[in-house]
Amino acid sequence: MKFLYFDGSAGISGDMVLGALLDLGISHDRFIQKMKELSLPIEIKINEVKRSSLRGLKVDIHIDHKDHTHRKWSDIEALIEKSTFSDSIKKKSLAVFKRLFEAESKVHGHEFHSTHLHEAGADDALVDIVGSCFLAEELQVTHFYASPLNVGRGWVKASHGILPVPPPAVAEILKDIPVYSNWADAELVTPTGAALASVLVEKFIPFPEMVYEKVGCGAGGRDFHDFPNILRVFYGEKNKFDKDKKVYIVEANIDDCNPQILAAFHSKILDLGALDVYMTPVYMKKNRLATKLTILTGIDKIDLLIDNIFKETSSIGVRYFPVERRILERKQKTVDFKGEKIRIKIAFSGEKILNIQPEFDDCLQAAENTGIPLKQVMDAALEKYRKETNNQNPPSSYNPGENKE
Repeated sequence: MKFLYFDGSAGISGDMVLGALLDLGISHDRFIQKMKELSLPIEIKINEVKRSSLRGLKVDIHIDHKDHTHRKWSDIEALIEKSTFSDSIKKKSLAVFKRLFEAESKVHGHEFHSTHLHEAGADDALVDIVGSCFLAEELQVTHFYASPLNVGRGWVKASHGILPVPPPAVAEILKDIPVYSNWADAELVTPTGAALASVLVEKFIPFPEMVYEKVGCGAGGRDFHDFPNILRVFYGEKNKFDKDKKVYIVEANIDDCNPQILAAFHSKILDLGALDVYMTPVYMKKNRLATKLTILTGIDKIDLLIDNIFKETSSIGVRYFPVERRILERKQKTVDFKGEKIRIKIAFSGEKILNIQPEFDDCLQAAENTGIPLKQVMDAALEKYRKETNNQNPPSSYNPGENKE
């Protein structure tokens, strides 16, 4: 299985997606031949161009305007269904077109089945959408991810007049998708690009941890002086992409909360999935004693944890930021001590064991159940592990303490 990650810092459009995917190594001739199966009055040109000194592939679709028509949903559906493309390509293409027609019908106040496409001219859109789905299948892509999308700014001239960026149809399609505006006074996300992203992409995240094989570059139509109008796609094996591995520090300074509440919240935040949590005494304004709450969390839990900070404490604001960390590989082994099961945590790098620790909670429970002092239980559990594994020289870094991180 393969993944694609779209870098949307220059926006996204149908032709940019085509150019970026073709740039990953798909035969241009094969692509053009497959698109001829749609029997459209078009000519496709693929050229390498530069955008602000960076190269990329530009896909131009020239339409014979004598035969060009604005198609309705029923026309698009019939054309795609009778094509020779795979069922998967047909299904994805129709889902993208449905999103386009739903947005256009809503913003213009038309019935869905009477709506036809304007700026996303039907022939252009057919090649952009069916072509993108075809190329993704050729590349064996099963998972799509993207950064937040830069929509641009300013105004754009459309068939309905001058419209603000993002235009109404684009704004409708991009609901619930992270977007921002920067650098270029232009429309950077087109309706077709927005529809492709909203249907294909399963998660929009800042640049994640991944190992990629290739980078494809698709050029937009405009060449800005100091802004590369390029869509980059990163392509590789799915098992080398971790959308949730980046970790964040979440902090809050709290000076007006009952310490008993904070103590209870400490346990709850770990139960909710925090990687680590600790509290530090600090001085705040007017020399008031306060508590600095610090939480380490994966990106997938950050919203849940922040919501609970506001619900469970008196904090009215938090700060959070990404951090890097390195952790050792870990595994567990269970030993038996007088009928009590105690987990042994082994940390290693490559084949070398660097740290061995008995699980503190297990040892505490065993001490309570057997009446044996806790430190003796911990020593005995480690000794039992050593005998069972013939490991007579545990690392000097052995520490019976606990490290939740």
